[in-house]
Amino acid sequence: MPEHATSARLQLSGFCFLLQILTIILFAVFVRYSPESSPRLCSQQLNCSWRNQDSSFQHPRFQGVHHLQALLGFGLLVAFLGRYGSGSVANSILILAFSVQWGILIQGFLYSFLNGKIYVGAQSMVSADFCTTAILISTGAVLGRVNSVQKLLLTLLGVLLFTLNQYILLSLLGVRDSGGSLIVHTFGAYFGLMVSRLLHQPQVEKRKEQQERGQQPEIFAVVGTLYLWIFWPNFTSATTAHANTEPWAVLNTYFSLAASTLATFVLSPLLYEESTLQMVQIQDATLASVAMMGMAGEMLLTPFGALIAGFLAGLIPPLGFRFFTPILSSRLKIQDTCGVHNVHGVPGILGAMLGSLLSMLATADAYGGRLELIFPLVAEGNRTAPTQALCQLCALLITLLLATLGGCLTGAILRTKGLRSPPDTRYLENRVLWEV
Repeated sequence: MPEHATSARLQLSGFCFLLQILTIILFAVFVRYSPESSPRLCSQQLNCSWRNQDSSFQHPRFQGVHHLQALLGFGLLVAFLGRYGSGSVANSILILAFSVQWGILIQGFLYSFLNGKIYVGAQSMVSADFCTTAILISTGAVLGRVNSVQKLLLTLLGVLLFTLNQYILLSLLGVRDSGGSLIVHTFGAYFGLMVSRLLHQPQVEKRKEQQERGQQPEIFAVVGTLYLWIFWPNFTSATTAHANTEPWAVLNTYFSLAASTLATFVLSPLLYEESTLQMVQIQDATLASVAMMGMAGEMLLTPFGALIAGFLAGLIPPLGFRFFTPILSSRLKIQDTCGVHNVHGVPGILGAMLGSLLSMLATADAYGGRLELIFPLVAEGNRTAPTQALCQLCALLITLLLATLGGCLTGAILRTKGLRSPPDTRYLENRVLWEV
């Protein structure tokens, strides 16, 4: 085994040990289970939609958001690149394992810190999974250019920045983003892209050459895509007011998924010479549609509106990979390994704009009793619908600013001499965690 690979294994082992001991100590000092059905501990970030759900723990919903969507869905999706596949799956599990613990702590200090303790329940776990999803998106932009220790540091800083952005948007501005168009997809994409810009390596090949898809990575992509198709509506509706706005979020997401998939079959054969559509292209369309629907899903979009939004979202990845990705790489020096800009970034921005438009049209006549659940400030008369829409739009600018500045800071830290990987990082990623 090469000397640098042995050193990387030992460095990773020691760093994981330190992080786990730190989180155990912090959990022992601060974290406690929340009393069942305690209104006092309902955070403004969640708009009290989970106030009475800890007693049942929403086990099927928690499984859909956490075990199946976050772990299997994203864990298998990053494996579509043959060169990084096995190591990427292991790294995704590593990131999820640490991010959930760290996210509960950081978010707990802001949202459920009472009498010197952090009270956790079902909502804490799902909120931490939202954070983890954003970090997994970010790591997709730097895949192959960072080692496992750097990924853990990216997670450490990314969770802090994610929580700060989430707090500003959802608690201070009163923005609605139940499915995470802004806080998950947009932030995760552009935070990762700015880290990638700071870690630019001219010798890394282009995305098309990196894929080297074989039978096993293609199967990974198939299974990951199916899991996202089945369980992402649970993710989109996880923070909605159940039995009220939840059906809108679920149905709008399904309509969007269907239309985006058809859009891929419409456009990809015109842009690429391959006679058979690649599974990764359907995978990209799936993710783009849910990024588009994250904010608007719980709003009064109507079925045909969801189909239109999904169809437009499905056009973005093939057009982006064909025309915009080469510009990112050649002119802006941003190497986007998994294409998060086309799959999460642009659809997330468009989803935020769509949500802002729908916020402007929110009225009591259209929403009825649901207006209080989706836009409580508007329903209470403390904010007009145009003001709510302006806040939704300002949230997009704040997210892009924090993601850009935070990504630059994180990238500068990760490129320090002691953390840099050897030139063949793309092989090291598999050697450290997986025998290939």
